[in-house]
Amino acid sequence: MAGTLLVRGMLVGVVAGLLCFAFLKGVGEPQVDRAIAFETKLDAAKAQAAAQALIAKGLPAPKEEPEPELVSRRVQAGIGLFTAVIVYNIAFGGLFGLAFALAYGRMGAFDPRTTAALLAVLGLVAVYIVPNLKYPANPPSVGDPATIGMRTALYFSMIALSLAAMIAAGMLRLRLLARHGPWNALLIAAGAYLIAVVVVGLMLPPVNEVPPEFPAVVLWRFRMASLGAQVIMWMCFGLLFGVLTERAAAASRSASPALHAKRRAF
Repeated sequence: MAGTLLVRGMLVGVVAGLLCFAFLKGVGEPQVDRAIAFETKLDAAKAQAAAQALIAKGLPAPKEEPEPELVSRRVQAGIGLFTAVIVYNIAFGGLFGLAFALAYGRMGAFDPRTTAALLAVLGLVAVYIVPNLKYPANPPSVGDPATIGMRTALYFSMIALSLAAMIAAGMLRLRLLARHGPWNALLIAAGAYLIAVVVVGLMLPPVNEVPPEFPAVVLWRFRMASLGAQVIMWMCFGLLFGVLTERAAAASRSASPALHAKRRAF
């Protein structure tokens, strides 16, 4: 069963990837182009200022030679973006299918569609929303290249800790169900999750490498595009995966009596 859910999740990831690519191509890429234009203008201003300082000292200004473009911007915004988004969504779709296999029947007496929807909402909160409150998404041209490793490690640490806190909160809710009832158990578990992620967020170091002169509108629109792509992906997992799984379960139940009767006939 887990293998079937894994494949189903990956197929749903393909659909989610196509929708996310269309959304990011139309909404996210224009913001990336504006961010790259800002970075290019800023680098040119810095080079000109450095050259003027050398000339003022009576020294010859160095001749700037453009760096070779390894991958064109057209390729990055086209096949590069498409490949990255599809692979990302397929991978998360497979993980969602495995998470569904573990969670189904353990979260409560929910049908497949409800379980998938709840799992998608919890995944969106734990994997994207909470980590991005601490380390929000920035355009590729924003940030010091020397700190990219550190920033990536901090971001994925926040994701891992948030996800672990969400799993622990779910287990706490199940333990409190018999004593406190479903509603109180949910509130206590949600409060425990919030406390955990707030403490973790305060302990991890802040990162703010956005230049003060960077256009606020471009930054806001880029972050909204990133959020929109994540919402599309998790909605596909919660809705489409739930529908397909529920139909597969219904077909299996309807086929079981017929199969049993056929075996009895022999």
